[in-house]
Amino acid sequence: MARRARRTPLEKYQEELLEVQASIEQYEDCLENLREKEKGLKEQIMMEKFKEVNELLEVQNMSLDDLKELLAAEGGSVQIA
Repeated sequence: MARRARRTPLEKYQEELLEVQASIEQYEDCLENLREKEKGLKEQIMMEKFKEVNELLEVQNMSLDDLKELLAAEGGSVQIA
C-alpha cells in the first residue's frame, strides 16, 4: 500500500487559508441575509405603527389632515410632510 507524501508546511498553510476564506465567504453571506431580514422587520414594525395610528384616527373619526392640524397646534414647530 502506497503512502501519501507528507504535506509541507506551505501546503498546510495554503489549505488552511482556503478553508478560512470559505468560512469568511459563508459568514458574509449569512450577514447579508441577516441584514436583509433586519430591514424587512423594521419595515413591518413601521407598517404596524402606521396601522395603529390609522386605527386611532378611525376611532376618533379624524382624517390625516385633522391630525396634522392637531400636531401643528400642539407642537408649534412639528411639520408632517
